[in-house]
Amino acid sequence: MAFVLNLIWFILGGLVLCITWFLGGLIMCITVIGIPFGVACFRIAGFIAFPFGKDIIDARLLGEKRITGTALMNFLWIVLAGIWLAISHAIAAVLCFITIIGIPLAVIHARMARVSFAPLGKRIVIKSEVREAIKYNTRAKIEKRKKA
Repeated sequence: MAFVLNLIWFILGGLVLCITWFLGGLIMCITVIGIPFGVACFRIAGFIAFPFGKDIIDARLLGEKRITGTALMNFLWIVLAGIWLAISHAIAAVLCFITIIGIPLAVIHARMARVSFAPLGKRIVIKSEVREAIKYNTRAKIEKRKKA
């Protein structure tokens, strides 16, 4: 089912969105300060081409440490581009949701609204890995509380 949905998504706009995010990443990489944003754009471009069966989650759920300054960089992203990207994906989600057949596409746009708001510190994973990461982190938090 994910293959069919990915194919439909790719044809109906996924390719255009992928190219747009990739070009945005190239523009961001022109400056040294923009490189982290460019890398995030490339990551999102890879996700948005074929999003079904995958999800974007916080890297801390996978056990990765957050890079110092990620919050500040995400704030800069929100102010400069994130708010507008999130709004545009939210509007696209509403428009897709209005048509019954577009509901799966609306779900992807809603995810993209969330991740385009603050993309730094996110990782793309397969859906089953999301459940495992949440279980792992829940167990780790419980064990940490028991030790304290």
